[in-house]
Amino acid sequence: MSHQKTAEQILELVGGEKNIQHVIHCITRLRFNLHDQSLAKQNKAKIEAIKGVMGVNVSGDQFQVIIGNDVPKVYEELTKIAHISSGSGGNGEKKKVNVISSIFDVISGSFTPLLPAIAGAGMIKGILAILAALNWVSPESQAYIILNAIGDGAFYFLPILLALSVAKKFGSNIYVAGAIATSLLHPTMTALLGAGEPVEFLGLPVTAVTYSSTVIPILLAIWLTTYVEKAFDRIIPSMLKLIFVPTFTLLVMVPVTLIAIGPLGTILGNWLSIGVDFLFEHTGILAGLLLGGTFSLIIMTGMHYALTPIIVNNLATKGYDMLIPHMLVANMGQAGAAFAVALRSKNRSFKSIAMSTSITALMGVTEPAMYGVNMRLKKPFIGALIGGAVGGAYFSAVGVKYFILGGNVGLPGLASFIGDTFFLALLGVPIAFIAGALATFLLGFDDIEEEETSEETVTKTELNKEVLSVTQEELVSPLKGQVVELKDVSDAVFSSEAMGKGLAIIPSEGKVVAPANGVITTLFATKHAIGIKTDNGAEVLIHVGIDTVQLDGKHFTSHIEQDATVKAGELLVEFDIEAIKEAGYEVVTPIIVTNTPDYTDITALKKDHVDRNEKLLAIS
Repeated sequence: MSHQKTAEQILELVGGEKNIQHVIHCITRLRFNLHDQSLAKQNKAKIEAIKGVMGVNVSGDQFQVIIGNDVPKVYEELTKIAHISSGSGGNGEKKKVNVISSIFDVISGSFTPLLPAIAGAGMIKGILAILAALNWVSPESQAYIILNAIGDGAFYFLPILLALSVAKKFGSNIYVAGAIATSLLHPTMTALLGAGEPVEFLGLPVTAVTYSSTVIPILLAIWLTTYVEKAFDRIIPSMLKLIFVPTFTLLVMVPVTLIAIGPLGTILGNWLSIGVDFLFEHTGILAGLLLGGTFSLIIMTGMHYALTPIIVNNLATKGYDMLIPHMLVANMGQAGAAFAVALRSKNRSFKSIAMSTSITALMGVTEPAMYGVNMRLKKPFIGALIGGAVGGAYFSAVGVKYFILGGNVGLPGLASFIGDTFFLALLGVPIAFIAGALATFLLGFDDIEEEETSEETVTKTELNKEVLSVTQEELVSPLKGQVVELKDVSDAVFSSEAMGKGLAIIPSEGKVVAPANGVITTLFATKHAIGIKTDNGAEVLIHVGIDTVQLDGKHFTSHIEQDATVKAGELLVEFDIEAIKEAGYEVVTPIIVTNTPDYTDITALKKDHVDRNEKLLAIS
């Protein structure tokens, strides 16, 4: 593959140098911010057809071209051809922020840090519901009361948790935001608003609203608090800021929330929930058909973030949600379509890719199947949407409910459906999967032609594998922490092993050392990813965290340079684990052998906790 030619074709089809406002690359894809994204979108199919391009993804204002292992080389050629500096665009003009994308970013950024607490509490509520249904625990028992408080606490005090997260997202004082939320949930305030008597504050009416478990009122309140707090910060002298900025902010925002924002947010949230309920109650199968059939498209555009407050509000107030089930069947439709491609394709290499991506889609990671197989062949993607639509129609008809907020919408996440419709939910999985597969079979597709391989090339490949099979290399662990399998990593590019085989480590210490003697072949400017070619020829990638490229090097310190020769155990990079987590990013670190096809086997030597410099992988 000519990296220069690939870069030239991509540059032309995204609208040329003048259309590039900003471009960076992560470990697998080029990330473009374009002045006019429509120019690239209309050429999407042509870009996907470029040799070396694995797929295209549009996420908000970012147009992403998925390359894989060779992305640094394509990026290097791109910057040469387009005459742009690293991470910048053609003319340097600042692009206006898309309002819709900003709203989605705020919602997703605010809720993501809360998911572990909500998911854990929700799981406890689910388990308690099962225990009560089986009469293994009495609702009047003290054990039940304590467990119920553990499970219900995060939902009841959700406004406080959300206030902290939203304030952090907006850059305002998280503790003042928390104080606003605690005022709304104070027992005296709750009793006053729930007494049924008219309530006033300085002659202004206060609407009786129950704030526990609500989402939208606090979102709106903390958003406005950001502006109020900054206004006071500008006008109050420095020596008085510590006391009077929070004092005046609380005195303004709590009453404003009680009088105006709280009732408005509650009404808005209730109407959204009523709208969803109305949709399912009065349109029945049609609602499920449309939602299940379009959920993949909704996810591709990022619009699913707009549904997060509705889903959380439904779970908190009603105890169940009916939107997430349609995401499940949409994922199963993608898995079924990829499975049909695997069965029907004559291309042995592509058949293998389709089968592996079908399995990862069943596990709830659909990107490899969606972008690498179904959308690439076009008609299978239609088949996947049909599978989701059929599954959605079934779910809507039987009223499947989702009870426990979790992080996976695939087979591992079926426990979240435990409740009175659990077995109906289980039946929906094969329905959507089979419907997606059958639709793909009936629609057909233009198969990927298998490249002819010369006898000489085959002989050389077999000879290389034979030589390599007797040359074993052991890599030591570059980090200290908990070993996890790649399939458990949330990023589909790693979990699908598209980059190669290996392991991942959840670090307990922020130090990365060399896993073997070798040369640093890749050192990102953001310092989050290091590529090493060992003296024995293994090409190893160490990727600290998921999507940490967005930190632009913050919280990372490099101790080596590109092309440096290193010894096993030599310190490469240090990073601040807690700061990265607080910024909203996972620190799980994949260690990948990117030239996996050159070897016959890559074996894990550790499966639990590992120390730095302890043997981790055997390559043969």
